[in-house]
Amino acid sequence: MMDTSLLEDPFSQRLHERLDEMKWLYGELYHGDEQAFDYFCKMLRKNYDARNKELRELDRAREAEPAWYKDGHLTGMLMYVNAFAKTLKGVRKHLDYVEECGVNYLHLMPILESPKGRSDGGYAVSNFRKVQPALGTMADLGALTEDCHKRGISVCLDFVMNHTSEDHEWAVRARAGEKEFQDKYFFYDNWDIPNEFEKTVPQVFPTTAPGSFTWCEEAGKVVMTSFYPYQWDLNYANPMVFNDMTDDMLFLCNQGVDVIRLDATPYIWKQLGTNCRNLPEVHTLVRLMRMAAEIVCPSTLLLGEIVMEPSKVVPYFGTVEKPECHMLYNVTTMASTWHTVATQDTRLLKHQLESVFALPREYTFLNYLRCHDDIGWGLDYPFLQQFEMEEVSHKKFLNDYLTGELENSDSHGELYNNDPRLGDARLCGTTASLCGVEAAEYSKDPDKLERTLGLDITLHAFLFTQSGVPVLYSGDEIAELNDYNYHADPLKRADSRYLHRGDLNWKNAALRSKKGTRQEKMFSAIKKLEDIRAKHPVFHGAADIWLVETGNDKILGIGRYYKGEKLIALFNFGKDEEIAHVNEEGDYKDLITGKARPAVDVVLPAFGFAWLLTEMPSE
Repeated sequence: MMDTSLLEDPFSQRLHERLDEMKWLYGELYHGDEQAFDYFCKMLRKNYDARNKELRELDRAREAEPAWYKDGHLTGMLMYVNAFAKTLKGVRKHLDYVEECGVNYLHLMPILESPKGRSDGGYAVSNFRKVQPALGTMADLGALTEDCHKRGISVCLDFVMNHTSEDHEWAVRARAGEKEFQDKYFFYDNWDIPNEFEKTVPQVFPTTAPGSFTWCEEAGKVVMTSFYPYQWDLNYANPMVFNDMTDDMLFLCNQGVDVIRLDATPYIWKQLGTNCRNLPEVHTLVRLMRMAAEIVCPSTLLLGEIVMEPSKVVPYFGTVEKPECHMLYNVTTMASTWHTVATQDTRLLKHQLESVFALPREYTFLNYLRCHDDIGWGLDYPFLQQFEMEEVSHKKFLNDYLTGELENSDSHGELYNNDPRLGDARLCGTTASLCGVEAAEYSKDPDKLERTLGLDITLHAFLFTQSGVPVLYSGDEIAELNDYNYHADPLKRADSRYLHRGDLNWKNAALRSKKGTRQEKMFSAIKKLEDIRAKHPVFHGAADIWLVETGNDKILGIGRYYKGEKLIALFNFGKDEEIAHVNEEGDYKDLITGKARPAVDVVLPAFGFAWLLTEMPSE
C-alpha cells in the first residue's frame, strides 16, 4: 500500500482522509483482499493523473462550495443526442438554443457503444470507453463538455453499471469459455441454481423479457440476464468487476462529465434466497464509488436511479457523515402528479409530498414530469383504499384516462408492457399530449387549446415550485406532441416508449418566436417561470417548505420561506374554476402578473395556478 504521507498533493490528501473507511468497507466486501484493494488505489491515482488542468480547477472550485448544486439555480434538460441534433457535434452547434431554454444542466441519454437492435435504448453497453459511431467520438464528447463548462452548463451521462451488452469484450471472452471472464458474470452449468433464484427474484419485464436467466448456447451454460437476454448481469462479488467498472466511470468523469447517473443501482448485488434488490452490499458499493469520485474528481456528482417507493429511495442518500448519492430521482411525485391529473384529486399528492417535505434539506431530488421511460403506477394503494380506489381497477382507470379511452379525457397516451393477466400496464406519451394539447389541436378548438396548454404550464410551475433540480424533457419546452412514426420502424415498434422519444422538430422550435403559436406560449411561459425562480431566494433548496391547506381537494397548496420571502403556490387540477380557501396575512404580489393579489380565497381558472409572494420583516 502506498505511503500517502510522502506525497503532498490533493490526491494524497483526499485519499488519506478516506483511506481507513475505504479500506475497511472494501475489506468487508471482498474478504480482506489486499491485492485487489492495492490495485483499486493505484487505479484511482492513474485517473487523477489523467485529469486535465481545467477539470482540476473545477474540482477546487466545487470543493470550496460543496453545495453548489443545491442553491436553486440549476434547470435541467434530458435529451437523446440523435433526436435533438443527430450527433454530439450537432449538440454543440445548438448550445445557444439550450441556453435560450434557460437550461444549465444537460443530461445526455446513453451515448456509449451498443449493438443496434439489441441495446434497450443504449442501456446495453459494449464499450464504456467508446461513443456510438453514429453520434461521434470520445473526443467529441470532451469538446462538448468543454464548451458546456464555458457556458456554465453541467453535463450528465448515464453509467450502466448493473450489466454489459452480450457484445462487450468480457462477454465475448466468457462465451468463448474463458473462466476469468465468466467469473465477471453469473454463469451456471445447469438450471438448478437459476431456478432457485427465480423463486424469489421478481421479473423486471414479465411480458417482453420474462425470467432472469438465459441459456448461452456458445458457452453451454446459463447466464443471469435480469433485464433483457442481451444484457448480462455483472458479478460485483468479484472485486475486479468493481475495480474495472469504477475505472470506466472515472474515465468518463475525465471527459468532463459533471454528473454520473448510476443506472439500475438497486440491482447490482445478487444473493440467492433474496429478491436481489436494495441489499446492504449495494450501499457499500455506492459509498465506495462516492469516495472514489471525491478523491479523483470531487466536482463530479453521483445521481442514483432508484425507481422505487420512497422508503427504498431515501437510503441511497446515505447519511450526512457517510453520504452515498448526491441526488436521487423524485419518481413517486412524478407518478402521483399524473394520478392527480386523471382524478382531479390532490389527496394522494399531498400525502406523498408531506413525506418528501419532511426529509432533511441536505437531500436533493431531481424533479420531473416526464422522462425517457414509461410512467409506472407505483402508488400508495393502502392510502388510496380509504377513498375506494383499489389497485387493479384504479390502474385501469388511470391508463384508460391517460390513453383517452374515457369520454371525459383529452389525453393521448399509449400503454407500455401491458399485462392483461395482472390487470397492469404502464404509460407513455409526451407531457403535452398527456395534457390534451394534441387533442385540442386536432379538434381546432382554441378554448380547449388554451385550457390544455394551461394544464401543461401549471404542471411546470408545480415542477419549479419543488425543492431540488427541475428537469425538462427535450421538446416539452415547446409542447411537442407524440411521435407515432415509431410504429413503422421494425426496431422500435414493439416499444411504445418511442412515442415520446421522437426527433425534435426544429421547424416547430422556430415557432417559439411566432406570437400566438402553442410553441411560443409554452416556451415563453417556461422562460418566465425560470426567470422568476432564478430571481427569488425563496426557491433556494434550503428553503422551508410545507403544504398549505386549501379546503379544496382539487387545489394543491405549497408554502415556501427563505431569507425574508414567503411564497404561497396554488395549483388547480380541476377542469373548472375553483377557489382556494386560504387566508394568509400579508401584502402579497402575484409573481406572474406583478400585481398585488391578496392570498385570501384565491380564485383559480381551470388548470390554473398562482405564485403569490410576500416579504416578511427581518427578525
